[in-house]
Amino acid sequence: MFSLPLLVIFAGFALLSMIVSRRLKSKFAAYSKVPIDGGLTGREISEKMLHDNGINNVPVNSVAGRLTDHYNPRNRTINLSSDVYSGRSVASAAVAAHETGHAIQHANSYSMLTLRSALVPLQNVSAKVINFVFIAMSFGAFMIGGWFSYDLALKIVIACYGIFTLFAFITLPVEIDASHRALVWLRSSGITHGETQEKAKDALKWAAYTYVVVALSSLATLLYYIMRFMGRRN
Repeated sequence: MFSLPLLVIFAGFALLSMIVSRRLKSKFAAYSKVPIDGGLTGREISEKMLHDNGINNVPVNSVAGRLTDHYNPRNRTINLSSDVYSGRSVASAAVAAHETGHAIQHANSYSMLTLRSALVPLQNVSAKVINFVFIAMSFGAFMIGGWFSYDLALKIVIACYGIFTLFAFITLPVEIDASHRALVWLRSSGITHGETQEKAKDALKWAAYTYVVVALSSLATLLYYIMRFMGRRN
């Protein structure tokens, strides 16, 4: 299951992911030193953006870690890392507004967010199934009584990676839309403008690149297994 071409794919995208991650961290480190007009914290920015969009039932929480910011659609909470939660910088404003953008998507029943949320259980099951298949293949289970053939294993892997890839590509418009909502609101509210607006845009652009890498990596892996399966058909 793990041939040289697949290892090259994994290694290549791992390297690309590392490069993007380092660039993202450096951008946020730099923009964390750039203050915004008004001096609002990330928490205050999220609360103001929620209020401006008529949303009053979404709490804004502080969570541990760096770049651990996220919106949880299950309990409808915005969770900001401590630096963003209390920060008064361009980076804090961009991240807080982005995560609030997800809350607004949820409140407005944004179709792509709804679809992504619906796929989460299937994504989780697929992850467990593919782990079982890889473990089974490692121990040669496909040879036991003929109940688990190599072709069947490939079909299961293709199905699972198909779900991973679909989820990853659906995530892209969700993240891009949240960033768009954030940037439009930051500018219209006067929190960022001119140079600070461009820095906020740049920070969110690099954050989006991390999702692009994941999507392309998943697609490349899916295509590899499809070609491997088709090669066995010929």
